[in-house]
Parts: sequence; C-alpha cells; structure tokens
Amino acid sequence: MIKEIHKINAMNFVSKRHYSPVMPKLTKYFCGYFVKDELVGVITFGWGTRPKHTIQKLFPKLDTQDYLEIGKMCMDDSMPRNSETQMLSCAFSWLKEKRPDLKFLFTWADGLVGKVGYVYQAFNMFYGGYSWTDTYVTKSGEKIHPRTIQEKKDGLAYGSRPDFEKRERLGLSRVKGKQFRYILPTNKKWKKLLKTSTESWSQSYPKDNNLSWKIKKPGEEKYIRTTKIPFKLNYDDLKFNNKNISKYKSNNSLEHFF
Repeated sequence: MIKEIHKINAMNFVSKRHYSPVMPKLTKYFCGYFVKDELVGVITFGWGTRPKHTIQKLFPKLDTQDYLEIGKMCMDDSMPRNSETQMLSCAFSWLKEKRPDLKFLFTWADGLVGKVGYVYQAFNMFYGGYSWTDTYVTKSGEKIHPRTIQEKKDGLAYGSRPDFEKRERLGLSRVKGKQFRYILPTNKKWKKLLKTSTESWSQSYPKDNNLSWKIKKPGEEKYIRTTKIPFKLNYDDLKFNNKNISKYKSNNSLEHFF
C-alpha cells in the first residue's frame, strides 16, 4: 500500500538507497510503499527547478497546477525485480485520488548516468524524446555539477559555471548526456491533450543502445561522442549519508545535511 509519510522518514530512506540523495526543494508529497507494514520504497511528487517553464515548453496552455513530477523513487534492495513498477502503479492510483484535478504525471530518466527509464516503460508511460544536460568531470573522473564550480587557491569549490579558460586551467572536461522525457495522462480526456504538445509522444522507447555522451576535453573546442559513461559513478555521498544519518535524525531535521 501507499501512504504519505513524514518528510524526514522519506529523506532518511532515500539518502541510503538513491544514487542522488538530494531531495528536490519543490517536493509536495512524500509517499511510502509498505509491504506488511514495512517501509520498502519511497516515491515523491512535486516539481523541478522551473515548473512553469517545464510544462509550458511541452503544453503552452497548461500551468504548474496541471501536472506533478516524480522527484525521487527508490526501493530497498531486498525487493524482487519489477517492484518499482508495482510501487509506481500504486502511487499513481493514490495520486489520482488525492488530486482528481491533475492532468499529467511527468518525469525524466537520467541518461547522463546511464538510465533510459525502463521502470516508466514497464508502466506504459509515453516517451517524448530527450534533451541534453551537462556536467563537468575532473582529471580523476569525478563528476561536478556545472553550477557548483569556482576557482580557489586550493582547487575547486562551490561557485559558478567555468568558462573555456577556467576549464583548461582546472583540467575540467565538459560532458553532455541525455535526459529522457516521460509523461502519463491521468485519464482518457487528458490523453487527448498529448496531440497538442510541442513534442511527439509515443510508446516507442529508447534502450541502452540509445545512450550516448559528448565530451569536450580541457582546451578543446569540439565535442567527441562516446557510448560509454565518461566519468565515475560516485557513491561517496551515499556512504557519508549512511555513516552520519543518525546524528541528523536526533534533531529531527535533515535539511542542511543535503
């Protein structure tokens, strides 16, 4: 069964099991998936960083109240294969009861880290193409968010996107990867709206062979393509979360932890 859970419980669960534990700021619903009263999965709904831009780029006449986006979705490793699809199905039914006015459920599959969205495909969501997103990669293969780089005497710190000269000086490669769009109407009426979208939606899905990356190495002007992830999938943050989560639970707040 699906039921709403406390934000702290959701953040605790996600921090131990998701490759990117940062919870989106505009999360509205935190839902737990329970089997025999045991929390075995979490799925959250809300919006990304630019909700109005996201929906109106696809449907110019719609607004933020017309859709929700999957923020985080993860499940305990003890659960059998396809459990995430079952959780998504239960959560979607719960969401339609909670928000009968809702038109669409929207989400991205993060192709930058090698995900094409098999869970969403198994749930028969509609695929709407992809956009390119980027990151930066150090000489040692560590991935760094493009908006979190600045130069200091001791190397890298949080700051702004680097220009060409700074990339060369710091030895940073710029890497682009795909973000795959998925959407699901809440009923047949809203399904008809798909025809009014600026994107074409279908159930012809991308697979692993559709993954690709573009790399621009330090000091170079042109991108080269590759079909292999050009950086390390860094799980250090997850290890840190697991080690330190108890101290943040004690004051009932994980906000600054993320």
